Amino acid sequence: MTTLYSYYRSSAAYRVRIALHLKGVAHEQVAVNLARGEQHNDAYRAHNPQGLVPMLVTDNGRQLTQSLAICEYLEERYPTPALLPDDAESRARVRALCQAIASDIHPLNNLRVLQYLVQDLEAGDDAKLAWYQHWVHRGFAALETMLTREAGSGDFCHGDTPSLADVCLVPQVFNAERFACDLSAYPRIMRIADNARALDAFQRAAPGEQPDAV
Repeated sequence: MTTLYSYYRSSAAYRVRIALHLKGVAHEQVAVNLARGEQHNDAYRAHNPQGLVPMLVTDNGRQLTQSLAICEYLEERYPTPALLPDDAESRARVRALCQAIASDIHPLNNLRVLQYLVQDLEAGDDAKLAWYQHWVHRGFAALETMLTREAGSGDFCHGDTPSLADVCLVPQVFNAERFACDLSAYPRIMRIADNARALDAFQRAAPGEQPDAV
């Protein structure tokens, strides 16, 4: 069976959980507690040298890493329902929205960056929170403009059905809310996120619904 190595609060693992549920792919989960450093264990790093989640082990034993690569694999292996549009321009737009989140916002605020700020640079809690909120607001301001001004947005990031962009958006909104970011300046982002979070697949993938949630 397909196996997902995941941590319930990881934005990257959250993306893959959503994609798996949208695609209806039967899978099991193995929890890797990032807060306890389990991703650095020799046994885990033997399979994933980056020491990150998610890692997906396919039903034929292949080990895949990097959330967007995994989601693209799921799109190719299980083409319905589609998470990428049919035409090249629309696919490029969805991928650009994904990268705006996964490459521009998320890397500055993931757990290992925040731990480095505190443990190595001796930043206090207030400084860590200010760092997190600063980069979220920089990224969300640009994303809000993309979703508002560009053709293609609808009930979801692109059109009126969920796409890979929504798979990326919802986890980022979740963690922004967890870090007490005021998101009232981003009504389009929040409307789309709320539309997505009303769907069963997104609800089943939510951090609080995972077996390792504490």
